[in-house]
Amino acid sequence: MGLLDKFFGGGKNEKIQDFVERGAIIVDVRTPGEYNGGAIPGSKNIPLQSLSGKVATIKKWDKPVITCCASGMRSASAATVLKSNGIEVINGGGYMSLYNKLQ
Repeated sequence: MGLLDKFFGGGKNEKIQDFVERGAIIVDVRTPGEYNGGAIPGSKNIPLQSLSGKVATIKKWDKPVITCCASGMRSASAATVLKSNGIEVINGGGYMSLYNKLQ
């Protein structure tokens, strides 16, 4: 069953836990309106459209980053942008799913 977990999400959950244990910062890339409608406590809202302009700030945090959004599409794009700028990042997917994994 462990091998199947790797293929169907178990490995990702382990990576998320590893990031959390190392003090990861959750970056929610939804719009402020979406974010204000509900978000993971302690997460930072940096909309995808403004993410490129915040890379220097994110680098200064010197922490791994977990991105999230509504469904996982925007957070995947955000993770690609951050990774291309040398930031250790994982796509956490939809914020509700990520929130449940963090419980």
